[in-house]
Amino acid sequence: MTERPARPDRASLPVPEPEWRNKEVLFNGKDLDGWVYFLADPVPDAEPVTEPTFSVVDGKLHVSGKPNGYIRTEKVFGDCTLRLEWRWVDQRVDGGIYVFLQEGDRVWPTGVQLQIRESDFGFFFSRIAMEDVDGPTYRKAPLCEGDPERPDGQWNKVEIRCKDGQLTAKVNGVLVNEAMTAVRGGYIGFQSEGGAIEFRNITVEY
Repeated sequence: MTERPARPDRASLPVPEPEWRNKEVLFNGKDLDGWVYFLADPVPDAEPVTEPTFSVVDGKLHVSGKPNGYIRTEKVFGDCTLRLEWRWVDQRVDGGIYVFLQEGDRVWPTGVQLQIRESDFGFFFSRIAMEDVDGPTYRKAPLCEGDPERPDGQWNKVEIRCKDGQLTAKVNGVLVNEAMTAVRGGYIGFQSEGGAIEFRNITVEY
């Protein structure tokens, strides 16, 4: 009769090192402490904007979509994993999630954007060079087939991992895009461009 090898004591098994040691809540659900924003100048003869572009509504970060611009963290992040939830408030229009935003605020900033506009969902748009992508405005098509977004009004889960310049973006557990850049850090932000969007549960691990 062949004896089975003894199972190792669970207590003696090596415990894998966690990839990240710190977790930070970026949005407290009460105010915009820790965030700054930049907006386009008013357009002459345009319909006046009557609501704040960025506000806190029922514990959520509300982005009205008008005028164009973005809100970003005050803090710069290097290697990290960004996690959050977002949903359209009304119809799907345009919007995006930024990582690696660089110094020099302007309406169309230097950074990498995960596009969440319906017609271009999952694209990486970037003013930062991406490997094997033609510039100077870099557009990298999504890797997934179809749109992994949930029906309008439901929350979508996003995870963007930044490691040694490699970006990996997942939406609702589906890999939507990957890219390699020479940049190793920057601000995190959300775009305002035409459509009302809400964000919540915004955290970063590093």
